[in-house]
Amino acid sequence: MGADVDRTEFSREDRARFRAKVQTCTAVLARMLAEGGFSTSDPQIGLEVELNLVDADMQPARANAEVLLAIADPDFQTELGQFNIEINVAPRPLAGSQTLELEAALRSSLDDADAKARESGHHIVMIGMLPTLTREHFQSQWMSVSPRYDLLNQQIFAARGEDLELDITGVLMPGAERPERLVVTSDSILPEAACTSVQLHLQVEPEAFAAHWNAAQCLTGVQAALAGNSPFLAGSALWHESRIPVFEQATDTRPLELKNQGVRPRVWFGERWITSIFDLFEENSRYFPALLPVCSEEDPLEALEAGRTPELSELKMHNGTVYRWNRPIYDTVDGTPHLRVENRVLPAGPTVLDTLANAAFYYGALRSLVAADRPVWTQMSFDAAEENLHSAARDGFDAQLYWPEVGWVRPDELVLRRLLPMAHEGLRSSGVSDEARERYLGVIEGRCLARRTGSVWQRETVATLEAQGADRPAALTEMLRRYTELMHGNTPVHTWAVNDHG
Repeated sequence: MGADVDRTEFSREDRARFRAKVQTCTAVLARMLAEGGFSTSDPQIGLEVELNLVDADMQPARANAEVLLAIADPDFQTELGQFNIEINVAPRPLAGSQTLELEAALRSSLDDADAKARESGHHIVMIGMLPTLTREHFQSQWMSVSPRYDLLNQQIFAARGEDLELDITGVLMPGAERPERLVVTSDSILPEAACTSVQLHLQVEPEAFAAHWNAAQCLTGVQAALAGNSPFLAGSALWHESRIPVFEQATDTRPLELKNQGVRPRVWFGERWITSIFDLFEENSRYFPALLPVCSEEDPLEALEAGRTPELSELKMHNGTVYRWNRPIYDTVDGTPHLRVENRVLPAGPTVLDTLANAAFYYGALRSLVAADRPVWTQMSFDAAEENLHSAARDGFDAQLYWPEVGWVRPDELVLRRLLPMAHEGLRSSGVSDEARERYLGVIEGRCLARRTGSVWQRETVATLEAQGADRPAALTEMLRRYTELMHGNTPVHTWAVNDHG
């Protein structure tokens, strides 16, 4: 969720100063982009995985402080809900067998953390949305104890001026006659905590950033369809990847009147292809008021002119409260600045193997799209890319996506016919070992051939349990128990059978 804050109240002067500092940071960034000096090392990849905590009965556990104390590993951190934690994986090169080593390291870390959590009766679950969450878990007492979360909650509701409302109509469950609909109001942003994600980072050179961001935007719909793992919330069957609409609605600072005026949402796909990372930071400063107007003591212009690398703290703070599905990142390591694309589309889980397969497909396809003679984003409208995301999140493999030179096509067909060969070539040209490439892209191929994602398995399992006489809460609990056992087995989700028990 970003850096901690040590303020709980802000004056009008604070907000004016913060706006001015963001504008100064943006101008300094423009100068830095023109003058150079950014890291040009080989592509570095990074990973963040958000996780859920449950008790022995598979119910959300208000236990992140206790579990983090037991884990005692700085790679694990708190998250918005007390039933959430996050693991941050150190950056590493993409080439060679690094992905295989990353899989082994991530599995080891999660197994160790889960073993320590079990000592206090808790379990760690890697899933896009915890299916046993109910409306009561959106109450403020479930929020992690942190000044940042409390302040963010206050600021969003102060801007909105009213309770938030989730209103989502789902897709038809197997055997059902009509789709389900969730309508719920909340006086906190805790519905956002239901959305547990995998965030993929890729360090890129400044002149290559725009191409990578545009290509990543083109891939969002395909990613959502391939990796759907979030079908249930508050007892309702919603979209295959319900994180997308839930996150959009749970962090919306706009009352209805501002929506009607066309005011931009803070969870934002964007509105145009870009020519520079500067375009995105300029949009942030132009369109979005501050939520956390915390100012540092640094004068970024003075730092730059003195030969130091500016931290651009205000720019980074503000950027962290504009929730793009592909977010631009400015950061520094050992005094050297670098730029990253942070991809935020994917849900957590179902397994570490599935997670690494999703990552390998993204990095490989992205590389090929960027290297293409005729960029795909010059052949499709930005609106089409956005519609692809929502269609795929809603309907999964049953969606119809638009792709240049192909037209309207199902996601599995698009991947098998066009994007999977591109992902192979992209990983090969990145120096990824044949063993890693075949392992992870083989999972993607199998998933497309079987047309089975984590969401499909969850929905079919719940439908089967209900047909056998279970009510919805019991079916969700039993499904999650089976899911958790299979998750530890690390076999890809497309091979799971409905009656599998791990």
